[in-house]
Amino acid sequence: MPYDPFTIALACLAVFIVGLAKGGFAGLGALATPLFALAVAPTQAAAILLPILIVQDAVSVWSFRKSWSRWAVGWMLPGALVGVICGYAFAASLSMAAVTGALGVITLGFGLYRLWLERGGRIAAPAKSPGWVGSLFGVVTGFTSQIAHAGGPPMQMWLTPQKMPHLMFIGTGSILFATINWMKVPAYAALGEFTTENLTASAILMPLAIASTLFGVWLVRRINPERFYTLVYILMVLLGLKLIWDGVTGG
Repeated sequence: MPYDPFTIALACLAVFIVGLAKGGFAGLGALATPLFALAVAPTQAAAILLPILIVQDAVSVWSFRKSWSRWAVGWMLPGALVGVICGYAFAASLSMAAVTGALGVITLGFGLYRLWLERGGRIAAPAKSPGWVGSLFGVVTGFTSQIAHAGGPPMQMWLTPQKMPHLMFIGTGSILFATINWMKVPAYAALGEFTTENLTASAILMPLAIASTLFGVWLVRRINPERFYTLVYILMVLLGLKLIWDGVTGG
């Protein structure tokens, strides 16, 4: 990784954004790889971020270890494993721009739909789909996470309508992605991405990764729980627009 000011600034911003995501602002992490990829190759950006994500997961899991849905994680993880395997198998033949653009369209549409349901301050009643639906969303979550560390939006699409307590929502995502990121390690190793150069860059960025995650945890605990999901939907709309832009421009 080049250590010029532009690359360092983008790397730090990407790590800070992922830290906020791991701290509880779910979905933001999908911005990190495309952002970092403005300075280095997308595969290198993803490889540098993976060890950072694993350390941030540890902080997040510890912070929310007492509040998570075993039912949701249990249904999503098998599908996520299938998704990770598919992402690895098709990594060489997939268009990153196409995957990013498609994810952006789905994320934008879902965010707008949920905001419409809750327009004027009304709160939609919780909806609970069958567990097997969660497994299907798990496949998409694992796939997009393997390709671009962008598994947050598919997870949100299944979990947010359930309206679980916001700290439980965050804890569930923490446990889920902590496991998924370890699932991705063999695939990245097989692709030869854990080079000395990439691991050195990860180590340099690690203090910022831990500090930004702790800051995210501190911040999310002070948010009004009743407005938490509205904020998540707004972030999904903004994220969807960014991902669509990246897909169209090939960024």
